[in-house]
Amino acid sequence: MTAIRGVIFDVDGTLVDSNDAHARAWVDALKEFGYTVQFEEVRRMIGMGGDKLLPAVTGGLESDSPEGKKVSARCSEIFMKQLLPELRALPGATELLKELRDRGLKLVIASSAQKEKLRELLKIAGADGVVESATSSSDAERSKPDPDIVQAALDNLRLPREEVVMIGDTPYDIEAAARAGLKTIGFRSGGWTDTGLEGAIAVYDGPADLLAHLDTSPLAEGAASAATPPQAEKTPQQRYV
Repeated sequence: MTAIRGVIFDVDGTLVDSNDAHARAWVDALKEFGYTVQFEEVRRMIGMGGDKLLPAVTGGLESDSPEGKKVSARCSEIFMKQLLPELRALPGATELLKELRDRGLKLVIASSAQKEKLRELLKIAGADGVVESATSSSDAERSKPDPDIVQAALDNLRLPREEVVMIGDTPYDIEAAARAGLKTIGFRSGGWTDTGLEGAIAVYDGPADLLAHLDTSPLAEGAASAATPPQAEKTPQQRYV
């Protein structure tokens, strides 16, 4: 495999332990507008944009409709005011970012989060001053699993596709990256099992696990594209297949 010179990171579930919080915000906001949606139903969709999630869980309520805008705004309010203060970076997230930067890799962000949310999440992840740019749902016409956000991040890197890898925690990251012509390293930290992360060239428990195996990972110069991911005990967090 060509040596990797650039990495595109997802944030939620990849650098910050925030997937459950996003799901809770949607469930609570929808309930206020008369929609009863199960937490697990929403949780499986975290990682795609709200423009896709909202109609999927409500049976067709579009995010750009008057009511859809109100639900989305309330969801953001609940997340920012009630849930964000309790969020923490995943173990090893900040250290991984700094180590990759120190090794000379260019780092950018590609997230389905709105710009305001993303700004706060990057602070939690310790990414300020480490990543070169951050692409949010505000910067693309279509959210994940469409490739627009990933493509915008790739454009910011200004590197050939074969020298770039995506790191994410959901099937939506893997699909978006593939549609942009990129390979993906998967993290189990978002709750998906290896089956759900099918298509990734390697799978790790999360940032700390990748950091510990960095020299044998696809990010190491000369690493094989078919690197065998380390096997880890399945935990209650790995809920999705």
